[in-house]
Amino acid sequence: MQKTSSIFARVEPSLKQEAESILGELGVPLSNAINIFLKQIVMQRGIPFEVKLSPAAPVAIGALDVATLDAELEKGYADLKKGRVRTKKDVFSDVKQGYNL
Repeated sequence: MQKTSSIFARVEPSLKQEAESILGELGVPLSNAINIFLKQIVMQRGIPFEVKLSPAAPVAIGALDVATLDAELEKGYADLKKGRVRTKKDVFSDVKQGYNL
């Protein structure tokens, strides 16, 4: 099929350069990679990979400066005041599940 449609997208120059470098090693022009991506969206009827937020990492207290530690303690106190609390049993159950213990 003849390609007669164009897509214009603004991306970070360094991201484009890095992607083109990797694709160049694979012998795939950026326009072909975009075409492959769009075909996968059509075939899978959605984005062809999982899109989600990374899990929140626990705060390492020893790595915090005083101001950041105070801010984290304030957030915890605000949660406590609003009733956003969990039982010790639930917390440890999540920890065990998260680390496959």
